[in-house]
Amino acid sequence: MASVVFLRAVNVGTNTCRPALIAKQLSKFVVVNIGAAGTFVVRENVSESTLRAAIATKLPFKCEIMICPARAIVDLVSKDPFARQPSVPDITRFVSVLHKSLPSSQVTRHSSLSLPSDKEWLLKIIAIPDRFVLGVYRRQMKAIGYLGKIEKLLGVPATTRSWNTILKVVQVLRDA
Repeated sequence: MASVVFLRAVNVGTNTCRPALIAKQLSKFVVVNIGAAGTFVVRENVSESTLRAAIATKLPFKCEIMICPARAIVDLVSKDPFARQPSVPDITRFVSVLHKSLPSSQVTRHSSLSLPSDKEWLLKIIAIPDRFVLGVYRRQMKAIGYLGKIEKLLGVPATTRSWNTILKVVQVLRDA
């Protein structure tokens, strides 16, 4: 079964690498690079531990490596979770991929959170299905800081991608 890999904090600060080169170096797994943030579609059927080890050896620094079955990403997109959210230029839809699923008590508590407040929000979490945090944020500099607070609030490492990146992943999976 295909997998999707999300690297945390790649090409931010001193954690720089070339994802396209990593994909090329891992060609035996039929890896497709999606952008510069460390998102890969892995078409070959390979165990998570083998894939994690292979990727880690190609990185010049340590980072969290989140690996999801491709089916989980396709299922997420098929549910159209942003259907009721505004689609305007100053709002970005995002998905934070968690290192592991949350206990149901945390999902309930955080699945409709607005930061800094409900009235003047810069970031809203709209749902937390399995290992994914779905939300929207306003395109303002302060909003980026709230994205970083997601993993602190949930107590689990997370990495964030735009919904457009997730749609590109699904397109690559469908084109296989």
